[in-house]
Amino acid sequence: MDECLFCKIVTGEIPSQKVYEDSEFFAFLDINPRNPGHTLVVPKKHYNTVMEMDDHEAGEFFKVVKKIAIAVKKGMNADGISLGQSNERAAGQVIPHAHFHVIPRFLTEGPPGLESILPTKKMTNEMLEKSVKVIQENIGASVQASRPEPAPEPQPEPSEPETEPVTESTSEPASEESSNGVDRELKKIDDEKFSFE
Repeated sequence: MDECLFCKIVTGEIPSQKVYEDSEFFAFLDINPRNPGHTLVVPKKHYNTVMEMDDHEAGEFFKVVKKIAIAVKKGMNADGISLGQSNERAAGQVIPHAHFHVIPRFLTEGPPGLESILPTKKMTNEMLEKSVKVIQENIGASVQASRPEPAPEPQPEPSEPETEPVTESTSEPASEESSNGVDRELKKIDDEKFSFE
């Protein structure tokens, strides 16, 4: 892609601190490192997300990520490694080119991982069962097939009392507004994605 930052780094149009390169993949130091040695690993061929890669390419990608992770851990004398990989804006992907962050981690720092940053959400057994069902139904689906058409705007119906969302966060909400936003999103997920006939 002409305007992709990582594509320009791969071609050398934008300089980088190259850590590794082979015929298909490129690794370089992050310019905004979380720790010294924080490395990005990218495929040379442009993919917006890893979900667009075929199985063979994705497998080869992870082999290179593993190789870099071992080298970063040993080279930086790290106590652990965080592998970060986000797909699409909602997940926090900033550069729309598939990539992994390989971040050396040390026992003297925190938080230990993404799981300790994102609040947990309580789910009913019904929501868990629906989650399993829709995931299983989509195993093997293509990326395009997993992007549903936008739902039509709902038509006004007779007023019914609002029901409380079936989920709640175990973390204290930052504000009433953000809490309501999370509740609305979870309710939207429940209403739109988990409605079965």
